[in-house]
Amino acid sequence: MSELRVSGLDYTISNKKILDQILVNVLDGEFVGLIGPNGCGKSTLLKNIYKVYKPDCGEIRLGELDALRVSNTTLAKELAVMVQENSVEFDMPVIEMVMLGRYVHRKHFQDTSKEDLAIARKYLAEVGLPDFEERSFRSLSGGEKQRVLVARALAQDTRFIILDEPTNHLDIGYQYLIMSILKRQKVTIFAAMHDLNIAAYYCDKVVMMEKGRIVATGTPEEAFTEERIRALFHIDTHITRNERTGRMQISYEPDAGVMSM
Repeated sequence: MSELRVSGLDYTISNKKILDQILVNVLDGEFVGLIGPNGCGKSTLLKNIYKVYKPDCGEIRLGELDALRVSNTTLAKELAVMVQENSVEFDMPVIEMVMLGRYVHRKHFQDTSKEDLAIARKYLAEVGLPDFEERSFRSLSGGEKQRVLVARALAQDTRFIILDEPTNHLDIGYQYLIMSILKRQKVTIFAAMHDLNIAAYYCDKVVMMEKGRIVATGTPEEAFTEERIRALFHIDTHITRNERTGRMQISYEPDAGVMSM
C-alpha cells in the first residue's frame, strides 16, 4: 500500500505553534493538493514529512514505513521531493541534474548505468526539454529550471512524491502540461498548490489549511465552497461548472467586496 498517513502532528518554532494536530491521509495512487493562504503552514508540513524539520509529536507513515525513524537514504528510495527553492550554487549540465534523481538507486561508487541515462532522458522529454541535455542548468530560465526539477523528481522512481508549488515560475501552458505529466504517473502525490482551478481540475482530493490547522478535506467539489474560499483568501468567488470539461470553475470577483485582511 502506497499510502501517506500523517496523524497528530505538532510543530513549534520559538514557542509558537506552527502545526497543530495535523491529520492527513493520502490513499494509494491519489493526487492530493494542499491548499491554503501564504503562511498557513503548507511548506512547514511538507518539510516535516521529508524530515527537514522534526515534529514535536505525531506520526508520519509511508505505507508500512515509519518516516520519522528510518534513515534519509531509506526514505529517499520511497519519497521524491521537489521544493520551491531552486537556487543552485554549483552548475552542471541538465542531464546530470536529472541524473541526481537516480543517485539513491546506485551502490557506492557505482557508475551511471544505461538504464539511469534512459530514465533521465525519458523524463526530460516528458517535460518538453529533450534537447537540453548539455545545457548549463544555471543558464536556464526559471520555468525551464522548474521543469528540469520535475524531471529529476520523476527520475527518482519512488512510490511517493512531495511537491511544493510544482508549477511555480511556469507559464499557463506549461503549468497544465506539468500537472498532466504528474497526474498520469502511477505514484501517490501530495502537493502544495496555490491555483485553485488547477487543483480542482487535477486533484482527487484537497486538504485545506488555515493558521496551522486542517480546516477541510474532501474532493474539490466538497472542499471548495464560495464561503470557505472567502474565509481563507479574503476574496469573493463565483463557482460554476465548465461546460466543456465538466469540472468546477472558480471565477474571482475582487471588486465584489474583498474582506479585511
